[in-house]
Amino acid sequence: MFQNSQTLFERARQVIPGGVNSPVRAFKGVGGSPVFMQSAKGAYLHDVDGNTYLDYINSWGPMILGHAYEPVLKAIQEYATYSTSFGTPTELEIKMAELIVSMVPNIDMVRMVNSGTEACMSALRIARGYTGKNKFIKFEGNYHGHADSFLVSAGSGVATLDIQSIPGVTQAVANDTLTAPYNNLPAVQQLIEENPDSIAAIIVEPVAGNMGCILPQPGFLEGLRTLCDTHHILLIFDEVMTGFRLARGGAQERLGIRADLLTFGKIIGGGMPVGAFAGRKEIMEWVAPVGKVYQAGTLSGNPIAMIAGYTMLSTLDLHPEIYTQLEEKSAYLVQGLKQVFTEAGIVHQVNQLGSMMSVHFAEYPIIDFTAAAGANNELFKLFFHAMLERGVYLPPSAFESWFISNALSQEDLDKTIAAAKDSMKAIA
Repeated sequence: MFQNSQTLFERARQVIPGGVNSPVRAFKGVGGSPVFMQSAKGAYLHDVDGNTYLDYINSWGPMILGHAYEPVLKAIQEYATYSTSFGTPTELEIKMAELIVSMVPNIDMVRMVNSGTEACMSALRIARGYTGKNKFIKFEGNYHGHADSFLVSAGSGVATLDIQSIPGVTQAVANDTLTAPYNNLPAVQQLIEENPDSIAAIIVEPVAGNMGCILPQPGFLEGLRTLCDTHHILLIFDEVMTGFRLARGGAQERLGIRADLLTFGKIIGGGMPVGAFAGRKEIMEWVAPVGKVYQAGTLSGNPIAMIAGYTMLSTLDLHPEIYTQLEEKSAYLVQGLKQVFTEAGIVHQVNQLGSMMSVHFAEYPIIDFTAAAGANNELFKLFFHAMLERGVYLPPSAFESWFISNALSQEDLDKTIAAAKDSMKAIA
């Protein structure tokens, strides 16, 4: 079934560390060898062995309207004839920033970068420069990219590989990184009390996507906002996943909580490599060349990435009904899966908000990383491979969110539920 993929993987391991360019692709979390894809269209992936899959990764989030979305493809093709990069300002960068500011609450300015990692790294640097403080608080199981500061208790990738400490991350860097359990407000309060006047920022995934999809408990984000206001700390929302996915204005709009700085990625590039950070003018003007907090990037604002993202965001902006459709499709799938697991006598938790979701085989609610890690993740591995054999491609780790695309039809959802039912029978 996967002969060509296996051959390519063996070849890749000779010239690429682990045979992949991002660790979770290596299938370490589920066993076996990764599947190599050749093409994709709409809700479907097609591999090098001729197999077809319903896709619930969607490039880890960007393909909210499905693969090879025609307006984005046409825009890329047109702009590529002008040049793939200028290294100078373009009007398109302004239009992109204006569109983001118009869609997202509580921001005045945007700086484009090339990845979510770069966006989070830059947002933290600005917070430190703006506040004059060095330490920051992050949450166990939240992943904000692979910058040194964020690789302490970092969730999905390191959890999947069971890496407990990261060689190359110095103790001095680790000392400035304070960690608390997600959804645990008293633990945050304690860290602030133990480190008076030294915390620059609290960075959080407002809906976690790197230990599965885990929702904030009532009062958690509101409590973070209050603590930040009280102690002159900046609140950073990492919306690399949730931005433009949970709502037109992202998690801020969906959850009604304002952040001081936001980071974006995934959807804002329409599948191209891109990131951004944004905030109020008084904070963002600390960034060079206006301010002294230096940040730069040769390919930042790349025209191909900008036109892809601008076309994607424009579609979402003009058609808010897409979010209603995504919500309905996600809820239908969740209900169907729950029924399958219940009928099979399998204890389970299915977390979902908007078009993000995850399946955990556990008796208790999954509200933080400890809970996610304690679920029956061996059963998830069996479930993953059973679904793969039946033409459904899930994230190859129990610590990753599923992403629903609007390209999924009712028939596709029913196929997925039927595949889950057959998978449960096969596992039993």
